[in-house]
Amino acid sequence: MFIGHFAPAFAVRAISDDAPKLGVLFVAAQLVDWAFFLFVLLGVEQMRIVPGITAMNPLDFFDYPITHSLLGTAAWAAGFAILVFALSRNAIGAVLAGGVVMSHWLLDWISHRPDLTLMGTGEHYGLGLWNHPAAAILIELAITLGAFALYLKRTKGPIVPAYLLMAVLLIAQGVNWFRPPPATVDGEFIATGLAAFAVITLLAVWVGSSRWHKREVGLAVASPPR
Repeated sequence: MFIGHFAPAFAVRAISDDAPKLGVLFVAAQLVDWAFFLFVLLGVEQMRIVPGITAMNPLDFFDYPITHSLLGTAAWAAGFAILVFALSRNAIGAVLAGGVVMSHWLLDWISHRPDLTLMGTGEHYGLGLWNHPAAAILIELAITLGAFALYLKRTKGPIVPAYLLMAVLLIAQGVNWFRPPPATVDGEFIATGLAAFAVITLLAVWVGSSRWHKREVGLAVASPPR
């Protein structure tokens, strides 16, 4: 799953104005993948190309216990929640941000073949949605567009930045689904992935700075709060 990871960010920001801004939640949504890509670059964790390993994705995530075990993801979530609380002094926002980080493991469990662990070793888990392309595409689009629609419904502000963000997300997902598979995991592959995360996150920062909850009144109507 790729853009589906951002669905919890849209949903959490729509549900609660105590949640951090959208850009922060987008970082939370892909925090463990940011770390994973950097760890692969440093040789701390590993992945490789294995054509046909799933119907939709040739990536073999055979060594990533620090970022993608349930325990590892929980540690990243706790660390991110502590950071958000230290910067905002908003306990509810910190818990929500940590929850978005944790959602990454759940969505990976749905889409990955069994390559996820609970503690970093032992039995591997994954429902293997990537082996069912039609269902995978439908589910990813449904949760992403549904959460985006909820975000638009519960917030107000200029619509163009939000639609531009969604357009970029859909283009990036299309490239992810339909481009020729990479020949190898190398520096260029990692850099491309990190660049995509960065562009999407910067757009989310822009969107989050221009939209606010509809229940906000008074001066907030003229300029978004916080």
